[in-house]
Formats: sequence, structure tokens, C-alpha cells
Amino acid sequence: MRSLNKAMLIGNLTRDPEMRYTPQGAAVCTFGIATNRDWKTDTGEKKEDVEFHNIVAWNKLAEICSQYLKKGGKVYVEGRLSTSTWQAPDGAQRNKTEVVISDMVMLDRKTGESSSDIDIPEPTIESQAEPVEPVEPAVAKAKAGKGKKETKEATDEPTEEDIPF
Repeated sequence: MRSLNKAMLIGNLTRDPEMRYTPQGAAVCTFGIATNRDWKTDTGEKKEDVEFHNIVAWNKLAEICSQYLKKGGKVYVEGRLSTSTWQAPDGAQRNKTEVVISDMVMLDRKTGESSSDIDIPEPTIESQAEPVEPVEPAVAKAKAGKGKKETKEATDEPTEEDIPF
């Protein structure tokens, strides 16, 4: 039986991406994304929950993320969860869970409008077939494959592949 480890997030960057290189020369970029959800309690009180996610990109996708993403920007990322465990100097065991991404789509408009101007509704069964309004993301998408990397340049017209849901 096969298993699945897949994470898909739409959120805002909490900090500018940090680019580093391994001793072997592989590019690695790290940044954070915040996602939120809103709901109402039984008494009608509005509540909001925010989750913070650590994101890691490798190789060509890392270079694209480092070059084009900025703090506050809205982004879609897709990848797998990876948890690291280590012993801290105080003897305590520490864990860190990251999303190692293989795809990324910038969702901010090209005109430089602030990311808060973009409202992405919760998907519903009816809206999953075809979006009511065409999505106009600036696309920088890279797929990490078995030793093979593809890069998609920014385009004016989104394709079906560009829509993450």
C-alpha cells in the first residue's frame, strides 16, 4: 500500500526569503508563511486562528523564491512535510516541521498592489469546476523531478495548471 505526504498552502510570507548554499553548491531558500481561518462560535463571536509554516525550497526553485518573493506577498506552495529532531544544548529534544516545496505560484498582482487587495475565497464544490473570475497570478512555478528540473516563466494568461485547486 502506498502512502501520501502532501501539503498545499496559500498564505502570506512572514519574512523575506533567506538564500544559502550547501557545501556541495546546492541552493536552499527558507521562508515562513502564515495561514489563517475565520469562524463564528455558537454565540456568534468571530474568531480567527493563525498558523505559521516553515518553508524550504531547493535548487532552481530556491533561486526563484529568493528572487521574486517578498515579505507580505501572497503565495501558493505545494510540497511534503519533513520533521527534524535533534538534541538541544540543554538536553531537551527539539522538533521542527517544515514544508519542502516542489511547486510555487505567486498570487500577488503584477501591478504591485498590496497583497491584502487579493481575496481568495474558500473553495466550494461548485467553484472547483471553474473559477467565477479568472485568476491573474504572476507565475513562477518550478517542478522538482528525478534529477530533472522544469521552470515556467511568468505569463500574462493563466492556464489550468496555474490554478492550485
